[in-house]
Amino acid sequence: MQNQTIKAIGYKDNLDIDNEQALQDITLEKPTATGHDILVEVKAISVNPVDYKIRQSRPAPDGEYAVIGWDAAGIVTAVGDEVSLFSVGDKVYYAGDLTRSGSNAEYQLVDERIVGHMPSSLSFAEAAALPLTTITAWEMLFERLQIPVSDSSSGESANDVSVLVIGAAGGVGSILTQLLKTRTSATVIGTALRDESVQWLKDLGADYVINHRNPLFDELQKTGINEVDYVISLNNTDEHYEEIIKCLKPQGKLGLIDDPKSLDATPLKTKSLSLHWEFMFARSMFHTPDMIEQHHLLNDVAKLIDAGNIKTTVAHNLGTITAEHVRHAHQMLENQQAHGKIVLEGWSA
Repeated sequence: MQNQTIKAIGYKDNLDIDNEQALQDITLEKPTATGHDILVEVKAISVNPVDYKIRQSRPAPDGEYAVIGWDAAGIVTAVGDEVSLFSVGDKVYYAGDLTRSGSNAEYQLVDERIVGHMPSSLSFAEAAALPLTTITAWEMLFERLQIPVSDSSSGESANDVSVLVIGAAGGVGSILTQLLKTRTSATVIGTALRDESVQWLKDLGADYVINHRNPLFDELQKTGINEVDYVISLNNTDEHYEEIIKCLKPQGKLGLIDDPKSLDATPLKTKSLSLHWEFMFARSMFHTPDMIEQHHLLNDVAKLIDAGNIKTTVAHNLGTITAEHVRHAHQMLENQQAHGKIVLEGWSA
């Protein structure tokens, strides 16, 4: 029997995105599911900054194409012999594994333990926008920083705390703000510049929105809050670092996801502050014993979405999944022209 081929988008060389060879329409052999892998027919993808960073820097295997992409939604078409969480026909969403072939392909293998059941109230495109930012936000809040979750059954507030979120209007910040308001009793202070971003954060439930172009400590004082328990820095951490330390209470916690060129931890000592880095691919990269937690959290978030407590953050739908359209998505992200998530759905005939 002849091997089946599938459509995909890949690259051989690390080229500028204006070059048509930077991402090309290709065909690959259809993969086979074994072990804990499920084979997913990819119905929609989302494009993230990690995509263009990998395309620019990571060499393709010798003589082969590299396929990237870390956000997808689709349908399970086959399961490995050790799979217990999914069945053929299930609708799923996931971010995937940075060390494996990505979601810019008609079919993709992914470990069941980092996959969730798709929210039933969303389309494939709406669901594809969520996994990477959702996992990052959830792990930062409830695993790295361990912010107390409210006990809604008793009506009691769990330690009213304050959280300052720098760059709160972006993809991660938009989900993070909603999770804070849905699952905790925290006072949320977001930072933003543009009027539409300020309104967006207020609509998502932020209690205060301050301007991160001004010194953060001075801006914080205007809210009547002198210091906060947690700071979550989603971008430009090195630029805000001194102000962050001023804003934190003694024994406070700083969480970040960006990549400052260097970060001196010494100034954290006087207030006994702790530093927490979130990288959502760590579990799948190192096959940690608890990697199934990503399956559980994606299922929990799907329930919150279907209950109307969290909304998706799609801003741009660029049409079918083709090399031309994916190159356009990379261009938008590289030029910082995207507000919210970029999605693509369906494959051309």
